[in-house]
Amino acid sequence: MPELSRRSALTAAAVLATSAGTLSAVTPASAAGHHGSPGSFDEVYKGRRIQGRPATGSGHHGHHGAGYAVFVDGVELHVMRNADGSWISVVSHYDPVATPRAAARAAVDELQGAPLLPFPAN
Repeated sequence: MPELSRRSALTAAAVLATSAGTLSAVTPASAAGHHGSPGSFDEVYKGRRIQGRPATGSGHHGHHGAGYAVFVDGVELHVMRNADGSWISVVSHYDPVATPRAAARAAVDELQGAPLLPFPAN
């Protein structure tokens, strides 16, 4: 039986470490809910009520927003999930953020007190 060389041991350790890192990176996304969708939120931010929740049905937001709906003062904020996992909204389109909650907050910041107008679905 051949002896275990230092190179073999280091290679095996690297493979195990890589696979363990991959598994831990995958687990939180699957535990977060349907297709890695973020959880719901409902809060008041700078005097505006922002809400977000996984969307049901086949509305316009179902495709681009990865099945997630965001509202500012009861008006839907059109959000879209990018390929890299970041989120953008129709209000802050060129400023990707990590979560739909952050997209809602960025929209409130950008609106500066102005009302959010409904986004027409074609």
